[in-house]
Amino acid sequence: MHIVKSIGILSVAKMMGAIYAVLGLIFIPIFLIAGMAGMLAGQREAALGAGVMLVLALIFPVIYGAIGFIAGAITALLYNLFAGWVGGIELRLQAPLVPQAPYAATVMPPTV
Repeated sequence: MHIVKSIGILSVAKMMGAIYAVLGLIFIPIFLIAGMAGMLAGQREAALGAGVMLVLALIFPVIYGAIGFIAGAITALLYNLFAGWVGGIELRLQAPLVPQAPYAATVMPPTV
């Protein structure tokens, strides 16, 4: 049994930032569709709403990635703090099974 005593704060923050940035990319079509719907409404204020949605579509992955980075750092920091008190997460690890090469008869060269 292995126990995870601490985790790298910066490594968790980078991974969470990257994951959240990619998740933020999913919201781009939603903001673009909302902006187009606002433009199609035909009101004068609709153009401003469409522009705001376009800007949000462009900066949302960056903002979401930054939020993920900060949340990942805080989560890793809290894990390290609580692992010192409680003992960490127990993991049961198994070594990978390495397939053995089939037995091959060795052929001896003829002796002369």
